[in-house]
Amino acid sequence: MSEGLSNSPSLVQSSRSSNVASCAVSSKQSEPSVAYIVSQELVEIASFLPSNKNRSLLVHSLINSLGLLTASMDSGIAAFRLVRPRLASVQELCVYHDTDYVDFVLNSKHSVESLPGFETSLSHQGHGASDFGIEDDCPPFRGMDKYVQLVAGATLTAAELLRTGSADIAIFWDGGRHHAQKSRAAGFCYVADCILAILALKKSAPIQTFYQTIASKSGPSRKKARVMYLDLDLHFSDAVSECFYNVPAPQIHNRNVVAQVLTLSMHHAAPGFYPATPRAALPDPSSSGFDPFTLAVPLKQGASAKTFARVWNIVESVKEVFTPDYVVLQCGADGLAGDPHGVWNWSTGRERGTIDWCVGEVIKRWGVKVLLLGGGGYNSPNAARTWACLTSLARGKSLSSDMAIPEHSAFPLYAPSFTLDVPAGNMRDENSDGYLRSVEEVYEVVIRKLRERCT
Repeated sequence: MSEGLSNSPSLVQSSRSSNVASCAVSSKQSEPSVAYIVSQELVEIASFLPSNKNRSLLVHSLINSLGLLTASMDSGIAAFRLVRPRLASVQELCVYHDTDYVDFVLNSKHSVESLPGFETSLSHQGHGASDFGIEDDCPPFRGMDKYVQLVAGATLTAAELLRTGSADIAIFWDGGRHHAQKSRAAGFCYVADCILAILALKKSAPIQTFYQTIASKSGPSRKKARVMYLDLDLHFSDAVSECFYNVPAPQIHNRNVVAQVLTLSMHHAAPGFYPATPRAALPDPSSSGFDPFTLAVPLKQGASAKTFARVWNIVESVKEVFTPDYVVLQCGADGLAGDPHGVWNWSTGRERGTIDWCVGEVIKRWGVKVLLLGGGGYNSPNAARTWACLTSLARGKSLSSDMAIPEHSAFPLYAPSFTLDVPAGNMRDENSDGYLRSVEEVYEVVIRKLRERCT
């Protein structure tokens, strides 16, 4: 591990206190309750992830050093508890993933790369590592088997807390793996925890208190919960969107069928940019394959808070028509300024359109239960800064962007500013008024078609 990251004693103390350590912070029943999913074992294993080495330790260490994992905060903010994740079972993983893939990645012999003959040594019923995507951007790594079970188990733990009413907001920053396929690892993702969470949440009954507020407008109360997946990562949520893509209306018997799941990905799209898939493009409502429940908002180079503030009206319109009970919010940080991708120019802060502001709109104004997940983010100190800000927002105490990074084991890595903010750089925002107007015009039709299906 990097210097200064070899251990984190305060984090160990916080996460080992109990399997579910409940810490009431507010006596106000109207305040949302927040669950934060973490354990020392998870942090140690997630820090071996090849694409994000030590990021997990950075993230949780910073959040802990800011006092956000304890109950010793000002009164009048959300009730809070730490929850230790469980291991997902083979059966739970196979709700989405193919059995052969699960058997392969859970075999501890496949977790550490051999020296000679690696490919031939990794075989399972005639399949090699490459058949399961365990190569290139998804190489084997120490603890891969436990990592898959812990990440899936943690996200399912968070979903269960929301389903049972034990939490209104559940946070798991090591999750948000939106590229993993049914039978292959892909895009730095070894397990489809987003999909597993959505499949678990859609089994829930609708949130009664939510329906009481809209019953007069939407007619009889529905019997099944609706789940909205909103992805803020730089990269398109290909696996999630494909999983829940619906058969186009002309091919189904009942054109008024309302899908339980709606996916909306806001991402960068350009020729050759990963993942290269037609669904990452702006939807075409006139196409025979158009699905109003599988949506994309592609943004150009340099997308900034100004651009997000404008396109957020589309997000709000989709939400108002679909009226979800649960929102799974993937908060990838690879679109923030300073990320090695260098594609967007997004930032943290309180002004309209920042990632803090967007997430704040969901958790403060939408009246739904929210699962906050991580995702991309390859400038690890900036990812830690971003998710620390979002954790404080969920807890009801927004931290100042110019707040100094506290002294802790990873303090030197926050040079040169040693402050919490991730400011925008000087990149030009290529999302012109004309382009954004064309996106808005398409979504006027999309929203109309979505409304026709939801009423």
